[in-house]
This record gives sequence, C-alpha cells and structure tokens, in this order.
Amino acid sequence: MTQRIDTLDSLHQHLQWAIELEHSTLPPYLCALYSLDPARNPDAVEVVSSVFVEEMIHLSLACNLLNAVGGEPRLDVPDQLPGYPRRLPHGSMELSLLPFGPEALEMFLRLEQPEAPGAPGESDHYETIGQFYDAIEDGLRYLCETLGEDKVFSGDPARQVTAGPFHHTDGLVRPVTGLDSALAALDEIVEQGEGSARGEVWDGDHDIFHPDRDEVAHYYRFKELELGRRYQRGDTPQSGPTGEPVTLDLTGVSPMQPNPRRSDNPQIRAAQEEFDNTYCTLLFLLEQAFTGEPAMIRDATRAMFGLKAEVLKLMQLSEDAQTTAGPTFRYVMPAERT
Repeated sequence: MTQRIDTLDSLHQHLQWAIELEHSTLPPYLCALYSLDPARNPDAVEVVSSVFVEEMIHLSLACNLLNAVGGEPRLDVPDQLPGYPRRLPHGSMELSLLPFGPEALEMFLRLEQPEAPGAPGESDHYETIGQFYDAIEDGLRYLCETLGEDKVFSGDPARQVTAGPFHHTDGLVRPVTGLDSALAALDEIVEQGEGSARGEVWDGDHDIFHPDRDEVAHYYRFKELELGRRYQRGDTPQSGPTGEPVTLDLTGVSPMQPNPRRSDNPQIRAAQEEFDNTYCTLLFLLEQAFTGEPAMIRDATRAMFGLKAEVLKLMQLSEDAQTTAGPTFRYVMPAERT
C-alpha cells in the first residue's frame, strides 16, 4: 500500500524527488535531439526539442512548488548525475543515453506512458509519472485541510521564478503561491506529458509549430513518430493518428555510442570533460535561480542553449569504426570546475 504524504517534511522530500525526476529526463532527450540531422529529420527534431523545453518547464515548476511550501531546491549536487544508465528516481524504469532511433523511442514512450484511468496515486516506486504527481496532489490537499493553506504555503514569494513565452511551446513557468496555483502547476506537468483529461491525445495548449491544431501531449507526439502520422482533431488514443504523414530518416542520425564512457582518446576525453564542466555550471545557475536569485534563469537558459555546440562537437568525433563519441554527464565538484 502506498504511504500517504502526510507531513511537510515528506512533501518537501517528494518535491525534491520531482526535481530529480524531471532533471533525469533531460540528458536522454538532449542526446537524442542532437543526434538528429535537422535537415533530414525536421519532424523528429520538432518533437524532441519541444519535449525537452517542456521538461525544463516541468523542472522549473517543481522548483517553484518546493519553494512555495518552504523547501529549498537542490540541483547542483552529485545525486542529480549518478551516471547512465540509471533508474528513474524512485520509479521502476531505466533511462539510457541513446542516439535517436527505435530503442530511444521505446524508452520515451515508456517514460511518458499515461496512467490507466482510476490508477491510484503512488508516492514511491510508481508505475507512471502521473501516479507520482497524483500522490503529491493528494498530499497537498490533505496537508492544506489538516494544517491550513497558510501553514503549508509558507515559502518566500520572491523566490518564485517566471519564464516564457518560449519558441517551442505554449507552456509557461508560472509562480506558485497557494493551493490553486500549485494544482495548476501539477496539471501542467501531467497534461503536457500524458494528455489533458488523462485519456485524451491533446495537452490543452496551443501548438506553436502548427497554428491550425491543438498541441499533442508528449506520449502522443512520440506515437506520431512511431506510427508515421500526425494526430488530427477527432482522433483518440484508441483510433490512433489519422492525419498527415510524419517522416523519419534513420540514416540521418549520428551513431552515438550508447551510454558513453570517458574515452581513452585524449581529444574526445577533453571534449567530454569540457561538456561536463559546462553542464554542471548550468546546474549551479539553475540552483542559484531557484534559491533567491530568480533573474539568473536567463543565464541558465543561455547556458542550456550553449550545450548544443559541445554535444555536436563530440558527435563529430569517432569513438570506433561504428560509433561517435557522446557526453558522459558526469558530476564535476564545484572546486574542480574550470
């Protein structure tokens, strides 16, 4: 039986887990995205880039939630980068760093799998991400009823970060100040991943790339790539997509070594170390943004887009006859950063 989130300490712990959960998805999406040749795979680039940006939004909303209830988000810590492959934090599935392809697509579909209707909230070892967030929602409602909303939402409002609009999504990072805005943040996270109304294809947002249609939730965006068609109005999870074709060219993908390890090649190793240094600096900037310096989110965003050149540099270096190099996502202690 799932244990209820019934203390503020437990709520803080679970929201820190939510931060770790959202962050754990970023490296796999980033590797898949930058392995794609955008000229040959524009549809896949569109999908993976939009999902990546929305996962950053979810990470930010989880930080706002933890700040709102008096916690302190931790991002620049070794726990965030334990190495890949790794377990989804407090979940059951394994995450790997892979180039885009059938194996990566299968992993993303499992990751974004909608919960079954009526599935119980699960606060640990959850089967779907939606069940984990349901448990947090149940805990928030319970604590507000038993302690009072003012006691639960005791955080400093000045720590709330706002961001958007973005080029890739209609989603926004909004402040969390009480139960209503907290529930709206949880809905945003779950609906963008699984679909609105827990059983619909659409996530409730407007499609930035295709103004004539609604935005498809993450799970169904990956189904479009798997099945080779777009969803259109009137489609359901049962009907599948019946719209225009979606094209994939798997020859237009860098054959990155799965779950890259530190290379024996000095040139590759130096590029991997440079990437890890940059990535950990990004974690530092994000932590600063969510622990009292909200304006730092702009510096963090710039650092995030700066990762692209470093990943592409790695993917142009041959690790062996079959594969290219890739980022290792190792944690670099602050004192060791250049």
